[in-house]
Amino acid sequence: MNIHVFNPEHDIALASNLANFTAPHAGRQLRADLGFLPALWAKEGDVILVENVEYAQKAWERLRKRLVSRYGMGSTKWNNSFLWVEAPVSWDGITCISPWGWDKAIKRELERKGSPLAIMPSDEQLGTIRRLSHRQTAAHLLSLLQMEGTMGEAVFCETLEAVEHQQRLYRRIVLKAPWSSSGRGIRFVEGDLNDHQRGWLLNLLKSQGGVMVEPYYEKVKDFGMEFESTDEGIRYLGLSLFHTANGAYTGNILATEKVKLEKLSHYISVDLLDCVKESICHSLQLEDYRGPFGVDMMVTKEGLHPCVEINLRRTMGHLALALSPTDDDIRNVMRIEYTSNYKLKINKL
Repeated sequence: MNIHVFNPEHDIALASNLANFTAPHAGRQLRADLGFLPALWAKEGDVILVENVEYAQKAWERLRKRLVSRYGMGSTKWNNSFLWVEAPVSWDGITCISPWGWDKAIKRELERKGSPLAIMPSDEQLGTIRRLSHRQTAAHLLSLLQMEGTMGEAVFCETLEAVEHQQRLYRRIVLKAPWSSSGRGIRFVEGDLNDHQRGWLLNLLKSQGGVMVEPYYEKVKDFGMEFESTDEGIRYLGLSLFHTANGAYTGNILATEKVKLEKLSHYISVDLLDCVKESICHSLQLEDYRGPFGVDMMVTKEGLHPCVEINLRRTMGHLALALSPTDDDIRNVMRIEYTSNYKLKINKL
């Protein structure tokens, strides 16, 4: 039996590297409002840990009815054959924990809720996950994916002087924190660093030991590929066509793989996409990490950038895949919107 936990504050917790971590208010509210989301991928007999069972059940039932009636999703796909729980948790029969992402904070939280250590990663495994989540892993994969039709480079700099050297080479650069969340750790620089950028950079060099520096590329289209790392190797799950604003996620297209591939084919060769997908499956080494992950990519004016970043956790792309229709004529957009609380919105494309 698997127990699922939605901890969307994972990226910030991973950056802090603290077991006793308190998420920002927005992260706590996102978790409280959308804690029911694992119902979209939970299997029969699984358990979903939420903060308020009654609220989660009502939110899930509203979404399930919309999926069945309004968006043409098959009723057999969405069922209630799992168990909602809130603290305290009975751990009898639970053999696996599936959070949104693993970090020290979620492990400590589950320990306090009584989780057996045997079904959680060791501290050494958590260290490996954090190390692999560093942007240097993405830079390494990017180097492995260089082939005809692909482009992109990234350099890890540990000093202000090294950053300024890259800035002189390219003039327009993108600075990325080694660990960051939803575009918050990204700065776009054109020309010399201003005082605000310099201060942010110096603080980052001190707190995270360096910064990833990339040339600025003229983006044409955002997309990604979603995968799962298993004992048998890396398994490809599907495409993620998403939108961003200033580096932050804004929404996903919900459509069949055929439709998504057709949309991408207007920008990039399908054969090249297949080559990149196969190369990731065969060349990416994730040591003992097991679980979902995503590789964000983009089409630029110069070609395909095959690895903008790697997210070693479940992603909004995985969520979109769980919501994908089976009918080519059904095309929707999924967004997370905030008014007085966070809501999952699905509208026709």
